[in-house]
Amino acid sequence: MSKLNIGIILGSTRQGRLSPQVGEWVKRVADERGDANYEIVDIADFKLPLLGEADATEQATAWNVKLASLDGFVFIVQEYNHSISASLKNALDYARDAWNNKAAGIVSYGSVGGARAAEHLRGILGELSVADVRVHPALSLFTDFENGSVFKPADLHLVNVNGMLDQVLAWSGALKTLR
Repeated sequence: MSKLNIGIILGSTRQGRLSPQVGEWVKRVADERGDANYEIVDIADFKLPLLGEADATEQATAWNVKLASLDGFVFIVQEYNHSISASLKNALDYARDAWNNKAAGIVSYGSVGGARAAEHLRGILGELSVADVRVHPALSLFTDFENGSVFKPADLHLVNVNGMLDQVLAWSGALKTLR
């Protein structure tokens, strides 16, 4: 069987965001495993306008083609006002079938590890027929980011990241049989 394709989705588009640092770290950890093809998928690159406010046929098509090429996902999600970012919600809403019957892990960060954002994301993923896995690395803005801006994760997170990736791969492989 060929290797699964897993997208590491950066869940923010704002300037000064921290998700690229976290995403690159997850990708480094994942690539060292050698068990799947991992790639960063930055929603900012797709320039999706707010759903329904402009013709976005070209952007939506590119977004859906990218998602359809992936077998599973790792969401890098930061907590904004006890939830996910508006840009991530918008990107989730731009696709339907491309999400179906795939698995996802969540790596969150925030003042309480991004736990509330992760819980909101789980509900949305359920509606999109995405199976989210249990293991959830939660990073603290206070202990895993120097001066709130430079990502320096504690070594203890490696266990959770690898456990999450194990589950994402197992579920992604199983769900591939449904598509």
